Amino acid sequence: MDNPLSLLRFNAGTGHIWLGEQRMLLLHARALAALRKELFNSLGVERARGLLLRMGFASGQHDGELAARQRGAGGSTEEAFLLGPKLHTVEGIVTVQMVKRDIDMKSGRFFAECLWESSWEDEANIADFGFGDEPACWMQVGYASGYASAFMGRLIVFKEVECRSQGDARCRSVGQLAEEWHDERYLDYFRPQAIGKELIDYNVGLQQLRAVQPRRKYDKNLIGVSQGFRTAFDLLKSAAGSSISVLLLGETGVGKEMFARWLHDNGPRAKGPFIAVNCAAIPHDLIEAELFGVEKGAYTGAHLARAGRFERASGGTLFLDEVGDLSPAAQVKLLRALQSGEIERLGSEKTTKIDVRIVAATNVDLPQAMQGGKFRSDLYYRLNTFPITVPPLRERAADIPALIERFVEKYSQLYGKTLRGLTDRAMREMLSHAWPGNIRELENVVERGVLLAPDQSPIEAGHLFGQAPARAAEGAVDASGHVSQASPSTLDPLCEQLLSQHIDLDALERRLMQLAMQRAGGNLSHAARLLGITRPQLAYRLKKEGIPTG
Repeated sequence: MDNPLSLLRFNAGTGHIWLGEQRMLLLHARALAALRKELFNSLGVERARGLLLRMGFASGQHDGELAARQRGAGGSTEEAFLLGPKLHTVEGIVTVQMVKRDIDMKSGRFFAECLWESSWEDEANIADFGFGDEPACWMQVGYASGYASAFMGRLIVFKEVECRSQGDARCRSVGQLAEEWHDERYLDYFRPQAIGKELIDYNVGLQQLRAVQPRRKYDKNLIGVSQGFRTAFDLLKSAAGSSISVLLLGETGVGKEMFARWLHDNGPRAKGPFIAVNCAAIPHDLIEAELFGVEKGAYTGAHLARAGRFERASGGTLFLDEVGDLSPAAQVKLLRALQSGEIERLGSEKTTKIDVRIVAATNVDLPQAMQGGKFRSDLYYRLNTFPITVPPLRERAADIPALIERFVEKYSQLYGKTLRGLTDRAMREMLSHAWPGNIRELENVVERGVLLAPDQSPIEAGHLFGQAPARAAEGAVDASGHVSQASPSTLDPLCEQLLSQHIDLDALERRLMQLAMQRAGGNLSHAARLLGITRPQLAYRLKKEGIPTG
């Protein structure tokens, strides 16, 4: 890539500056210099150096990953590596001139010598502390080391051997494999745990600092910090110590079975079985046999007696998922079992005592189903002893990063990868997505991202959604350094016409979906592509608007 400016995008409307998929900040150099000075004054020279180096290292890693992807896209190793010095210049940090370089990816050989000009850190150090007898460009040393390490896939360490802050004519740095330095004291700066230990040992005003609360995580599958999640979970905890029947309410994919499992695992029946049955997935003519069991010869094909889910859950928990889809006949028998604590297998006149805790779940509006005659009111009141509503993911935005972290960890292990989380743009797209499929959709999207992302790299927006999501109009930087204005949308004239004719937004969206379905011949996937949204998003909106899909 000859011009790294092509990676820069500015969006004045949303306040975002992008370098590839990483969000950037435009800061006053003197403000950053003031922070740098405060670190030296409060932490001392050694600790401040270590912290600045690690900050630079983290920044260099992000750019190094970007350069490594450029190399993987077919560019030469040398051209890809030179992207880093160009990026550092574009970012306003320093102008880099490569004097020597010997880089070989196959053998792992690395050596580089650079001259640094117009270093902001050098200028800030001289302005704040004057000339001294030691180098001062610690963030730049960290950046170069982090960049080269990410690019090579192993620890590369740079060292500033000349610096204007110590009276030299220029700043010069040398980078090579960490093990070739033979300077343990210097290499300690590149060990993250050393920085944290020194800051704790230093103990400056530690008692006045607020302890950072760990992410609220209840087990590997039940995670949340949002108010909606905490409200539901507090109710769940209240019910855990008893055998009260619980009704879990919420949209498809919100994690109702995870709530049910947590209730079982943390209740008095934890040592007993947890038996789950999806009432909607079993044909109506077989649901009674599945729930209550069957005797040999009860119907054609019943060659053996078989215990039902109630008997198999004895001493434990029976989870009835999608209970709102039970047939009227099954509802009658379920009600009798709940009231009497007894069941009869199909083809038998013998009653069997049952000892199970019932946890039911549904995404159906049961009061509305009762009014329509589709669900028995007496069964509803029996199940509705302790209702808990699990909120949809769109109301749990604060939980999305933690859920993403969990699923990235889960699928990274499954696919044998080590990934560096999500890019800033990918995380922004995830946070702004509507998630009509809730946590189930989120998990599927993350699994796709993990599968498509290269090992040792972050997951990009294109890995998650199949194609890079449509971006708002953004200004780019031309070769002269000027930011071009974002071109007006071709939709502007159409939007002006719609506004002038006072077209209702809901009516417009409804009609667009109807036309897309007509053009696609009723094919949901094709219609979704025409509208530029996903199939689950379209299905959700069609259902919400009451538009038939068949």
